[in-house]
Amino acid sequence: MRHAVHTLDVFTETRFAGNPLAVVLEADALDAAQMQAIAREFNVSETVFVMAAENPAHSAKVRIFTPAAEMPFAGHPTVGTAILLTTLRAQFGSGDGDALVVLETGIGAIRVGVKLRPGVAAFAEFDAPRLPELTGNLPGVERLAAAVGLLPSEIGFENHQPARAEAGNGFALIPVSTREALAQAAVNLAQWTPAFADAGVAGAFLYTRDCIHNTSAFHARMFAPGHGVPEDPATGSAAICFAAALQRFDTLPDGTHRRVIEQGFAMGRPSLMTLTVTVRGGRLEAVRLGGHAVQVFSGVLEG
Repeated sequence: MRHAVHTLDVFTETRFAGNPLAVVLEADALDAAQMQAIAREFNVSETVFVMAAENPAHSAKVRIFTPAAEMPFAGHPTVGTAILLTTLRAQFGSGDGDALVVLETGIGAIRVGVKLRPGVAAFAEFDAPRLPELTGNLPGVERLAAAVGLLPSEIGFENHQPARAEAGNGFALIPVSTREALAQAAVNLAQWTPAFADAGVAGAFLYTRDCIHNTSAFHARMFAPGHGVPEDPATGSAAICFAAALQRFDTLPDGTHRRVIEQGFAMGRPSLMTLTVTVRGGRLEAVRLGGHAVQVFSGVLEG
């Protein structure tokens, strides 16, 4: 059986930056083992398999795999897949166009708004399928620092402290004092399991206010070795979880707040994610994540 395959770079406006994504179309006949083998072969952060939607009013059903495991939801596959499907249906992006794509994922249907403009990288934005919550506990700072190769004194800034958040996927959110310290972070596998795997998180999202671009609000890195992702260039699901920490520690007032998060710079894959948070009555009312994506490669998977 032949499957059309496309790759995109997501959360960037230029090729060979952002977070690479592989998308396999018409994947209905593939089973989970075959999907996992293909994802392992592509060896990018996530590979998406697109199938016919169960609800005829929706655009497609998708399954998302890292090189090591299936994920119920992930941000950059949602953005990239919606942009790809819209672009293909618009005959490779000719002309202006806005579209609404509804993707059936492991945690429910996600509505994605897509904007196509000639000569400009396509942009997509979606509402988080679940509002993030700060929940559960993490080990002490000493153990967290050891797991990411930092000193305990480099963990935390202002009133930001390590937290665990959940929004479909769980993440450890680790504030780091400076970008220089964050640049030195590295996975210590011997310490990783007791620090993070035992806490039931998909990965550790490290962040600081010390940014490269003055238009960015936070600079981040994300490690998920247990999912076959030593480091991720851009992690939409972690950014969604981060909204809960942002609201808590920055005490956001009621209203809508937009923050740009830069990630992937340490990997030579600069990425920019737009996080929009709406607060009402002191609580999160909505979280939206957006970014650009560009196509890189199209081909056919044989067999």
